[in-house]
Order: sequence, then structure tokens, then C-alpha cells
Amino acid sequence: MDLNTSRILKRTGAAAAVAGMLAAGHGAQAETVLNVNMHSDLKIVDPIWTTAYMSRNYGYMVYDTLFAMNTKGEIKPQMVEDWTVSDDGKTYDFTLREGLMFHDGQPVTSADVLASIGRWGAKDAMGQKMMSFVEEMTETGPNTFRFTLNEPTGLIIQALGKPSSNVPFIMPARVAATPPGEQITEYVGSGPYVFIEEEWKPGDKAEFAKFEQYKPRDEPGDGLAGGKMVHVDKVVWKVIRDQQTKMNALSKGEIDVIESPAHDLLPLMEADPNIQLIDLNPFGNQYTFRYNSLHPPFDNPEMRQALMYAFSQEDFLFGAIGDEKYFKLCKAMFICGTPLATDAGMEDKLEGNLKRARELVEASGYDGSPVILMHPTDLAVLAPLPPIAKDAMEKVGLNVDMQAMDWQTLVGRRNKRDKPEDGGWHAFITSWNSVDNASPLTTPFLNAACDKALFGWPCDEQIQALRDEFASEPDPAKQLDIAKRLQQRVAQSPTHIHLGQWYQPTAMGTNISGAPVSPVAAFWGYRKEPR
Repeated sequence: MDLNTSRILKRTGAAAAVAGMLAAGHGAQAETVLNVNMHSDLKIVDPIWTTAYMSRNYGYMVYDTLFAMNTKGEIKPQMVEDWTVSDDGKTYDFTLREGLMFHDGQPVTSADVLASIGRWGAKDAMGQKMMSFVEEMTETGPNTFRFTLNEPTGLIIQALGKPSSNVPFIMPARVAATPPGEQITEYVGSGPYVFIEEEWKPGDKAEFAKFEQYKPRDEPGDGLAGGKMVHVDKVVWKVIRDQQTKMNALSKGEIDVIESPAHDLLPLMEADPNIQLIDLNPFGNQYTFRYNSLHPPFDNPEMRQALMYAFSQEDFLFGAIGDEKYFKLCKAMFICGTPLATDAGMEDKLEGNLKRARELVEASGYDGSPVILMHPTDLAVLAPLPPIAKDAMEKVGLNVDMQAMDWQTLVGRRNKRDKPEDGGWHAFITSWNSVDNASPLTTPFLNAACDKALFGWPCDEQIQALRDEFASEPDPAKQLDIAKRLQQRVAQSPTHIHLGQWYQPTAMGTNISGAPVSPVAAFWGYRKEPR
């Protein structure tokens, strides 16, 4: 353990962690450091305030969850030891595992859990829906708590085990007391790693030290579930922006993992004896175009429909990914290959029908004002997409102002409700993990609850009513029918446009093993051997 790590742990009050690390002999032996190049820079360290995946990935380093998803898609207990449900399905009682501890040496209590779930439930789309069934959350003991529902639902455990943004991470109650619209300023969790705040240099690196007092479950790791065993002393996220440079660094052993290597370099990596490519996320990803529904022209559903006709999934996927081995044309908003996959409402869309799109633009009364399309230039998997969108939008009569910026700047700007000409925005393209978009309740951009919706703030009572109906329906066949009706409504009043599925292998040195198969970039399980 280096002096900076010791100082940061002491400064955050984690004296027990420091003592444990020293007792284990970390001060007398060389550290095992896993050097990782992530898909972006870490600038926001509140995984509830933002849905950005870098913040979510940070969250899994520092925090823990009550439940977690395994590689079969099943939700399993994580911080929870056991739970019971009353016969009428309206009372859930939970007990936490013994020995759970925050990085400052304080035990995790039911008060911390309820404060954390309350903050998450006010922000996240699935959390909001879950909380609509929760009449009361109460502490029944230091490590026990109860949910009392106003009506039965199968949503509770699924929501508490939600694997991706926003994840219901457990924070100290004093931290979780921060309003969900404000960012937290204290970074203490109970997860497998401690965030070394003093070594955090946005644009350069972020460092995490193994938390010696972390108590993993006594069972094999399985995706995000099971025992989170840590076999390295430190993980360092290093910012390297040039794709060729990071590939060379991986081949030479200067870094150990590239989370998202550029697809055009994959053939070279496949031929390099020092590099292995592993697809850790068999669920894949979904490209998504997001409108700002607050301001003209996208406050008009006809204009939003126009782009659903104008855009061609094929154009975006070939333009960004290129190799058909790594993408799939898919009109199903809730992901091809899942029980809720359907083309309903999309049969004549997403195919580049410019004629129909022009008709809708003309009918909308669009006045030719500039449309600000944000363009993140630093992410290889996103950078090619806005120019493709711009070309299609201009072909159907829109005046597009495409503004270049890095991804973290976009992440900050997209929260602004200002008029576009005053620093706001009209549209951007992002990518969601497929597990985020596999259900009407998890799909973040489907939430159409006006001010309570995510950035873009769509407002549609029919969509919300159908999401409510889905949440209360346990029959899979009836759930599929609701999903079809939801997708048909979105085709009429779009909240976003799904631009197809794609797949991203992770590149790592051949001396690296143990990476968990997961829709999230998680860093327990990893082992690093000398080259």
C-alpha cells in the first residue's frame, strides 16, 4: 500500500481498513496493480445523479447492492441475507448480512439502506415505478427493514437488483440524504474498493484500493452476483484517448485491459499474441437517439416521428461498427432475443424513408431554426453516429448545428433545461446496455413522466399508463401484449429512437484472467500474472 492510499483511508476515517492492509503485509510487498483504459474519463462520481456508465462503473467499485443479477439474468441476494414475503404479497421483510462495513469503519445499517433506496427511487425510472407500490419503508432493527405495499407486485426484487443505470447502490444515510437533483460530495461506500480521492485526476486517471474489510458472499462469483473476490491490490483507470496508442500500450503490457477497443482495430488485436479479446457482455448494447421534448421543434410529435422514418438502422450500424459480426439490425425496442421483442409499430420505420419524413417535417410547421445536435468526439463507438444523423436530418429539411464536445461535457450539458440557444440542446446519440432496455420498466428513455423523466423530459400519459399496467401484470403473454401497445404508442409519440444492437469485446493481456461475465464493467475476480 502506498502512502497516498494510507493517507486517503485515514482521512476518510477507515482506520480499520488501513490496519488490515498493513497487517496483511501490503506495505512490505510489491502491489499488484490492474491498469485499465475505460471507455471514457471519470468526471462525475455520483451514480444516482447521472446515468453515465462511467459513473455506474465507478459505483460498482465503491458501493454494494442489496440484490444482483447473475449470468442467467436471475436476481440473487447480495447484501441481503434473507427476505420473506407475506401471504397477501404486500409486506416484504429483509435482513442484511452480518459484517457489512463502510469504508469509514461504520457498519451498514437499515437506516443507510432506506435512505439510499429513497434517493434512488426518486431519480430512477424503475425506482419511481417501484416506489409507486411502496406505501411505507420502515426500520425494524439495526440490520432489518420492511417494505409495506399498497398492492402486490412482482417488481420489488427485480428493481432492487437492477444491474445498470441507475443502480440502487447503498450509501451512508448522511450521504443519501443529498437531494437526488444534487451531486454528493462524500464518496464512502461499502464495496470491494476504496476510491482514492486524492489521486483522482480527471483527464488522467482514477485509482481504487482493495478494501480489506470487505466481506464477500461465501459462494462463487456469478456475473454481478455471488462472492466479489478481489485478487489485486489496486485498480487504476488510465485515460488514453488515441486508439492506436492504447492498443500498443496493451500489447507492451503498459496497460492490462481496454474496456472498449475500436472495432476497426479488432482484426489487428486478434492477430497479436499478447492480446486476447473476450465478449464479457453477451446481452450487447443498443444505440439510441434522444430528443429534447421540451423545446421546438421536438416538442411536436410529428417532428419526432419524422426522424423515426428518416433514420436507417443499417446506416448507423455500418457507419459506427462496420463488421456485421458485431451488430444486429433490430426493430424491437425491448431488444431482439428477449420475451418482449416485437416489431409492432415499427414495421415501416427505421429504414430511411426520406419521402415520408419530409412530409412530416412540412406538416409539423418547422420554421427552419437551427437544431443543436451534440457530437461526442472522444468515444470511438459514438463519434461516427451524429454525422450520419445530421446527414439524414438535413436531407429531410432540418437546419442542423452539430456541436463537437467530449462525452463528459455532453453528460453535463444534457441535464440543462435551458433553451437550446441559451446553452441547452435539441438531440444527442448514446448507447445503452441491452439489459437497461429489455423491459418497459427498465428502459430509462421510455419514462414519459414529464419533469420526473430523464433529460429530454418527454410527457405522455398513455405511455405512463401502459407502464403502470405492465408493472401490475404478472402474466408473460399479457406483458407481451402491453409491450406491443407501448411500442405502437412510441411510434406515434416517440420518446427516443432505437438504432440497432451492437456488441463490444473487451481487450486484455494474455496474462489477465478471471474477468466476470457481466453487462457491467466490474473489476472483482480479475487475476494478473507476470508476463
